Amino acid sequence: MSGLAVSLDDIRQAAARIRPYARVTPLLTIDEGGRSLGLKCENLQRSGAFKIRGAANMLLQLQPEERQRGVITFSSGNHGIAMSLAASLLGCPAVVVMPTTAPAVKVETARRLGAEIIFEGTTTIERKARADAEAAARGLTIMPPFDHAWIIAGQGTLGLEILEQAPDAAAVYVPSSGGGLLSGVAAAVKSLAPRVRLIGVEPACTPRMTRSLAAGHPVTVPGAAGVADGLLAVRPGDVTFALIQAHVDEIVTLDDEAIIGGVGWIFDRARLVAEPSGAASVAAALGWGTTTWSREGAVGARDIGGPAVAVISGGNVETAAFSTYITSARHP
Repeated sequence: MSGLAVSLDDIRQAAARIRPYARVTPLLTIDEGGRSLGLKCENLQRSGAFKIRGAANMLLQLQPEERQRGVITFSSGNHGIAMSLAASLLGCPAVVVMPTTAPAVKVETARRLGAEIIFEGTTTIERKARADAEAAARGLTIMPPFDHAWIIAGQGTLGLEILEQAPDAAAVYVPSSGGGLLSGVAAAVKSLAPRVRLIGVEPACTPRMTRSLAAGHPVTVPGAAGVADGLLAVRPGDVTFALIQAHVDEIVTLDDEAIIGGVGWIFDRARLVAEPSGAASVAAALGWGTTTWSREGAVGARDIGGPAVAVISGGNVETAAFSTYITSARHP
């Protein structure tokens, strides 16, 4: 990993650092059509999503005076919730800039944890600009949702757990928005088990990673509405992109129908609640998506040739919406 921002040692140190704050989540195995699919259940993580890993890792490395002044982030929901939880555990004031379209369950959860909520626009770019302005005016430290080495290292601890729980895994499917989770998991897994295929999963409406990898550098795609509210970043991070470019083997995109089908499948087969963003990886592992970028020699989603693991990255979904998803879901 020479020249890259996050090393295996960084991830191992993060795992030790966040141990009191983040759970080791279960990996459940489901047999589907003669094939084993492992579900890494970050929907059962504290705060309901994987984001507590990165948020805790970064907050714990700030100087005491920085924590005393407070922190701010820009988030569609789950990172804001995680930062709010970590800040409340450490006695740190927290501010979250959320989109005007943020699901009420995510807004209220962050607010219940003590965060101040500011609404700004609908895109990551708009939220970041407001967070930058608030940080400058109020002396707050910015906690980026994905494009920071400390955040990525924290998310990478998930990759260590996957290899411990499923040492025979042949492929790992990871939802991707700005790329913090995908880059961290890829850095961990490829450092320890380079034979394992890493597949990123994104919505077809915002294919920022597909287009960036094809171009060879981060690009911005138009903003779009989609059912997977946590996967709608319009541009990958610079740090996350470099790691993904180095380590990820394939990107799969899915339309909203396939993502909702994943929510329904997870509930039907595992009796688990997953938000659409968290279910996208499962839908891709089941072969419902389209490979839109791959390295030379990449194989299709149905042809991995061994057990696969799909990361259910979160379960923060409104009850009414979830009911609609599981009653309307059609498996492609």
